[in-house]
Amino acid sequence: MTHSIARQAKMIITLLVSLFIVFGVVPNGAQAAIISTQGEIDIGRDVGKQLEKQYGLVGDPALEERVTKIGMNMVAVSERRNLPYTFKVLNSNEVNALAAPGGFIYLFKGLVDLMPSDDELAGVIGHEIGHVVKRHTVHQIEKNLLMNVGFMAVFGDRGIALQSLAMDVIMAGYSRSDEREADYLGYIHSSKAGYNPYSMTMGLMKLSSLDQHYQYDLFSDHPEGKERIALIQGYLEKDHVHPKAQLTADKKGAIVVDGTWKLPTITVLYNGVTPLYRAYETAGALYRVSQLAEYNPDTYILDYDGENIVINYNDIRILVITPEDALAYNTNQMELAGLYVDKLKEWDRKKL
Repeated sequence: MTHSIARQAKMIITLLVSLFIVFGVVPNGAQAAIISTQGEIDIGRDVGKQLEKQYGLVGDPALEERVTKIGMNMVAVSERRNLPYTFKVLNSNEVNALAAPGGFIYLFKGLVDLMPSDDELAGVIGHEIGHVVKRHTVHQIEKNLLMNVGFMAVFGDRGIALQSLAMDVIMAGYSRSDEREADYLGYIHSSKAGYNPYSMTMGLMKLSSLDQHYQYDLFSDHPEGKERIALIQGYLEKDHVHPKAQLTADKKGAIVVDGTWKLPTITVLYNGVTPLYRAYETAGALYRVSQLAEYNPDTYILDYDGENIVINYNDIRILVITPEDALAYNTNQMELAGLYVDKLKEWDRKKL
């Protein structure tokens, strides 16, 4: 027994020494971390360089500035603000997004094209920030290190080994529990930063409509995806987010409802966006209005962009009225816009 314990102790000491020498183990109280924060940043920076070399960057300063602004808005409300976050767009039509350790976050151009609005991107970026906040990739790398440290301590180059492990972990995808945790944080980050609280719902719904041969981090299969959407809906219910968006009974249109109050039915596509999606955009905009300290129902204004009438509340866009919307109601755009505004003025924004 004594010799067995001594051998086990020797093995543990050898393992810890190997980890310290090869990977820079940093004790961290009861939850000892193999990879320190600085080590995490170093790994992420190396992974980022590899991704940029492999795919290239889009090279659009305006897009990178926009993505960075969205990302930093959510970093400001996250639990890990002290990392050197970067937000870049890789020049690939793949529908994907990746979070390298240390806050190096990449969107693929295909995903940006699929989700052109700031609200949609906020949901995706907030999700990726969630992976960084919870150190999901780092924890998996640490598990792999514990299983392979003997080999790498003798034969491995520390930087190359860690970068390789990180890439393997990122490309392999996350566990269901990690994805759901990132979904929740995507909802929290985007909502707290002032984006549409339905951002995660909208993004997951849009991803679910794609062909399933795509391999993307956010949404890997239909059954699991439906469960994740249901969980987001549960968070919205718990937080009393209102108004709500829902399909009509015949599923041919969508409505925005708040108790017994509802807006006229949305029945047509706009820029390829479904009626339900448009209803979520409107419901989210009205939720933002409900959070304002001051509210005046007479502040709804109409703008005309040369083709469509846009209903705004101050600088918050509520709904776009298209010629097709008016045709579906057998009326003109101005009359239909007036009908929507009249219903908006009847809305009790504090009703729960």
